Amino acid sequence: MKEKFLKNLTKEETKILKDKSTEIPFTGKFLKNKKQGIYTCKACGQELFKSNTKYNSHSGWPSFYDVIKKGNIKLIKDTTLGIQRIEVQCSKCLGHLGHLFEDGPQEETGKRYCINSLSLNFKEKK
Repeated sequence: MKEKFLKNLTKEETKILKDKSTEIPFTGKFLKNKKQGIYTCKACGQELFKSNTKYNSHSGWPSFYDVIKKGNIKLIKDTTLGIQRIEVQCSKCLGHLGHLFEDGPQEETGKRYCINSLSLNFKEKK
């Protein structure tokens, strides 16, 4: 993660965004958020997801079936747990957001962007 984006993060947010940790499932503040708006990167403010692409995946983390703009995220092969996954990073600051899985709503994109609440901010639509 780019160091210039670390200064305003809490210890917990730094563990997620820089150290690629994961928050405890079912504890994130945005898990049950149903307000309309845009989810942004906690570190740099880049827009990542629209609220109308958020859905309840029952995974314990906020889940989205699409990104706001393909260039705003970076996908990285991740084999750290001995399994193959795809890490989702913010393309601007390279902060760790979560992981991408191919078990999302088939009527939409079939994708599940499983994202840590601690890596996000939310701009409510007025």
